[in-house]
Amino acid sequence: MLSNPYLIHAATIIEKRHEASDIVSFRLQLTDPGVRQQFRFQAGQFNMLYVFGVGEVAISIVSDPDEPEYLDHTIRLVGRTTQVIGRMNIGDSLGVRGAFGKGWPMEEAKGKDVLVITGGLGCAPVVGAIEYMFQRREQYGTIKILHGVKAPHDLLYRERFDIWRNHPDTEVYLTSDEPGKTWHYHVGVVTELFDRINLNPDQTLVMMCGPEIMMRVSMSMLTHRGLRPDHMYVSLERHMECGIGLCGHCQLGPFFLCKDGPVMRLDHVLPFLGKGGI
Repeated sequence: MLSNPYLIHAATIIEKRHEASDIVSFRLQLTDPGVRQQFRFQAGQFNMLYVFGVGEVAISIVSDPDEPEYLDHTIRLVGRTTQVIGRMNIGDSLGVRGAFGKGWPMEEAKGKDVLVITGGLGCAPVVGAIEYMFQRREQYGTIKILHGVKAPHDLLYRERFDIWRNHPDTEVYLTSDEPGKTWHYHVGVVTELFDRINLNPDQTLVMMCGPEIMMRVSMSMLTHRGLRPDHMYVSLERHMECGIGLCGHCQLGPFFLCKDGPVMRLDHVLPFLGKGGI
């Protein structure tokens, strides 16, 4: 995070890519070279993207933390602010505040096998962690990526999945709840893929993001296979407005996900997952 979390910094859109009809990826560059040099983030953190005169929204950073020249974000166009961002083009400017929250435990994962489980459109928060590991492949053990979508057209990052599966000591499994004419992978929910993988419970660290019910079921199944909840991490999604734990919109039990999360150890938040009003 930069020294003043309230200060909005101008950034320019230098690349735009349509991932799906309502999902767009942007590559941003902070306009001020000095700010660009100071800006640092961890895989799994997020920025508040600000549209002048409209509002701001929390979006995960999906680029490599060691490449601070550019900031990549994948945005689903579901609200007023994101829809305005979606209409922006290369050369347009928006504001950036951040980076906020706690990221994935990349240091803890070093020397371990890593199991990545994602569901639906929730894979963006963990993309940066996956890219981070592949850029430093010798520091990590086997990497297994399990990703599930509702329908084939929901699959994002197709090219990245192809690149990832070609790395050594890497397994990638995809599944869709619904079949499709061009779908050549498993049909069913993502937890059905667990039967395809071998795990060393004492050597494996888990990263999960997606629907909370999926993460609860996954935790239960993995626990039966000998994995401990304190070796599992989840990225949680809540409505975030301030980014620094003041407004209370993202509260989950005793936690504020904008500063205590969005990545949290599963055993810390398990009692609160899937429950409303807390």
